[in-house]
Amino acid sequence: MRHNICRLLALTVLNWPAIVLAQATPPADKVFLNATVITMAREGEVAQAVAVRDGKIAAVGSNSDIRALVGPATKTIDLTGKTLLPGFYAAHDHFPSAGRAGIYNVDLNSPPIGSIRTMDELVAALRQKAAQTPPGKWVVGRGYDDTLLKEQRHPTRDDLDRASTEHPIWIVHTSGHLGVANSLALKLADVTKNTPQTPGGRIRIDAKTGEPNGVIEERTSLVSRLTPALTREQRLEVVRLCDHEYLTKGVTTTCIAGGAGGVVPDLVEAKKRNWLHLRVKALFAGGSQDPLPLDKVAELSPFPEFVRASGVKFWQDGSLQGFTGYLTAPYAKQPEGKIDFAGYASRSRAKLVEQILPFHKAGYQIAIHANGDAAIDDVLAAYTTVQKEFPRDDARHRIEHCQTPREDQLDRIKELGITPSFFVGHVYYWGDRHRDIFLGPDRAKRISPLASALRRGIRFTIHNDTPVTPVDPLLLVWCSVNRLTKDGQTLGDDQRISTFAALRAVTSDAAWQNFEESSKGTIEVGKLADFVVLAENPLKIDSTRIKDISILETVVAGETVYNLQK
Repeated sequence: MRHNICRLLALTVLNWPAIVLAQATPPADKVFLNATVITMAREGEVAQAVAVRDGKIAAVGSNSDIRALVGPATKTIDLTGKTLLPGFYAAHDHFPSAGRAGIYNVDLNSPPIGSIRTMDELVAALRQKAAQTPPGKWVVGRGYDDTLLKEQRHPTRDDLDRASTEHPIWIVHTSGHLGVANSLALKLADVTKNTPQTPGGRIRIDAKTGEPNGVIEERTSLVSRLTPALTREQRLEVVRLCDHEYLTKGVTTTCIAGGAGGVVPDLVEAKKRNWLHLRVKALFAGGSQDPLPLDKVAELSPFPEFVRASGVKFWQDGSLQGFTGYLTAPYAKQPEGKIDFAGYASRSRAKLVEQILPFHKAGYQIAIHANGDAAIDDVLAAYTTVQKEFPRDDARHRIEHCQTPREDQLDRIKELGITPSFFVGHVYYWGDRHRDIFLGPDRAKRISPLASALRRGIRFTIHNDTPVTPVDPLLLVWCSVNRLTKDGQTLGDDQRISTFAALRAVTSDAAWQNFEESSKGTIEVGKLADFVVLAENPLKIDSTRIKDISILETVVAGETVYNLQK
């Protein structure tokens, strides 16, 4: 008996500092227990529970560790073995454009996104919208894909005239880089055979009539500038709808690739109304304007943890599936009327340097859209030039989409400290057509070469480019791991990466790419309590099932903002 009492006293004394510490630590606001917590801080690191206080992670550890932080007012969530990950980071999207497309535009996507398979179905969808629209008012559609239509061609002004000659009609290609206008829309935009052709874009001409056939490459603003702008309330409703869509996919942060100046005021207002729950980083659209000083940029949002303007986005080519991506070797199958055609650049290298240099000097992170390897050459040359003229450490300049980088270009990307954001969804959505139409087998199997980048230690992200494809980080992870096309064919099996590496590209590496690694991307003490709860552990299941894992819950700042069960 005496021995037991002495032993108990000894244990109490030995544990006294820990007991005092636990008592001195304020209780958590919320705890998540009985989870498989994949912290993403280090491969293989798994915990059981997480505590949240004031919207941040207060502790990570075992169930017993975290139960010690439960107080009378602590909310306890039992995840019953479900998987808890850092919230997904959509590294290149166009939030909230998916909401606008969903409410106001005619959906012209083909399977697997939409239902349009033939030109007649496309015309019928536009005709139906025209019947609901007063004569003279615009009908706008989005998402058609010429390579998925039975006719294997773009619609023309004549096709759209079959839908209506009393309404101006404008439809946008799935890539966003081409559009088609009907005759009335061309007339209103004053686009005729006399409209000058310019570098970096093309108005396609009917070989028989010599008039524009309705298809416009890259210079889509010639017509789109006339389409009606949404009211403020309509724009805010778009934000509300799109916010919910992203949360259902586990996204807690998105990066808007261009347009910060126009969208930030709406996002701020949406946040005031509690219509915006995810966090948004917005890049400015590059152009001729002078860069706003960074201290002034920071003043654009009163909610810096939720709405932040940062960085600038430029374009150096277009879309491979629109034949406007800029390649060093010709497209595998040539567009009609072309010989040895390899696309074209948006501007000269000298002009690109001239445009990005002021932003580089002002301290901005720069992101440049480049799909083709010739465009990537231009971007690498431009980044090299501006760094020589004005050296900056750890600029983390980006290449967006980066579809066809060669091995030598990946070496340069590593050397220059550039971070790509790969549009790896191309493997699934367009991989079959890249192989058979645009690039041919050898180049197609190397699109989004994630494994080659990893071997060099290049940190990168993967993205959906929503609304080009629906927001879906788990599909991107699945695509990166399996490299399967829409038709079920493997495309570039040597570019497959591990599930953990793919998850990094939508969590920790995405936060790092956007200079937010101190607050996001991993489940570690002090970081924002942004999580996604999955029904299954993507590291443990058959990799072909990753895209089908259910998103059960999305948590931002410790608060549940989406729950599948509610």
